[in-house]
Amino acid sequence: MPAKPHTIDTAHNPASGYALFPTAIGHCGIAWQGALLVGVQLPEDAGEAQTRARMQRRFPQLAECAMPPQVAAWAARVAALLQGARDDLCDVPLALDTVPPFNARVYALARRIPPGKTMTYGEMAAQLGEPGAARAVGQALGHNPFAPVVPCHRILAANGKTGGFSAGGGATTKMRMLEIEGAFAHDTLALFAPRD
Repeated sequence: MPAKPHTIDTAHNPASGYALFPTAIGHCGIAWQGALLVGVQLPEDAGEAQTRARMQRRFPQLAECAMPPQVAAWAARVAALLQGARDDLCDVPLALDTVPPFNARVYALARRIPPGKTMTYGEMAAQLGEPGAARAVGQALGHNPFAPVVPCHRILAANGKTGGFSAGGGATTKMRMLEIEGAFAHDTLALFAPRD
């Protein structure tokens, strides 16, 4: 018996739900409750079906449905960012009551890093008044439910090293997102050239 095709309820725009949307780097997911963004999912390596499955695991209480106009506007801005738009997305309201207080502080600071700029985990810790907490900053960013609205891809390890990235594709996706934003000098972009 063939699998039932996946359908989306487009008859109404509920106050909460999740949806997938295409971007330059693959299908992303977005989840909302009322006027708040509760999560974004960057593309999974295996494509749209895997991204959908990840959204279902992350938000089992939400149903896939059509986006309300405000959420559709957020998704369009995320898609534009992933094509190189210079949008910091700082006005998108986040459901920060779902994250620990330290993480919320890290996310607020990360949101102040403009597209095309980077900061290190150590610099973030110092700016938070928590010198020596670079590892804790990294852990908070590793649990970021709002990427790229909270742009954890803009935070690097010391000495220009990439650092971790929990989205599909790992550090390669992180570097691709930074490249799209123009965060590197032209000689650094040679790192992305095909190898012989």
